[in-house]
Amino acid sequence: QVQLAESGGGLVQAGGSLRLSCAASGRTSSRSSMGWFRQAPGKEREFVASINWSSGSTRYADSVKGRFTISRDNAKNSMYLQMNSLKLEDTAIYYCAADRNTWYGTAVNDYAYWGQGTQVTVSS
Repeated sequence: QVQLAESGGGLVQAGGSLRLSCAASGRTSSRSSMGWFRQAPGKEREFVASINWSSGSTRYADSVKGRFTISRDNAKNSMYLQMNSLKLEDTAIYYCAADRNTWYGTAVNDYAYWGQGTQVTVSS
């Protein structure tokens, strides 16, 4: 079993930065792939970024490429999402996800474990 807990959300002005954290527990083998997704009001949950825990290889949604950076810290069993140059359209609940597969996919169905989410609000 894997448990995930996000933190670091909040209110920020457009152009600002935030760093989200995801603390993970459980077997490392059960979270070989980890990712960040987000869901805005009235919209479906969408992929933001993912990482292969072992290799550190990453994927990004086109909408965040060049602005967001996903990373992990093996010693702290934590994953991070550094978000820079935030835009109004980045406002959403951000979710941490994990799975035992190794392909660090971009689909919601690629992940079995989910955190409760953390709210990110970008204001003008």
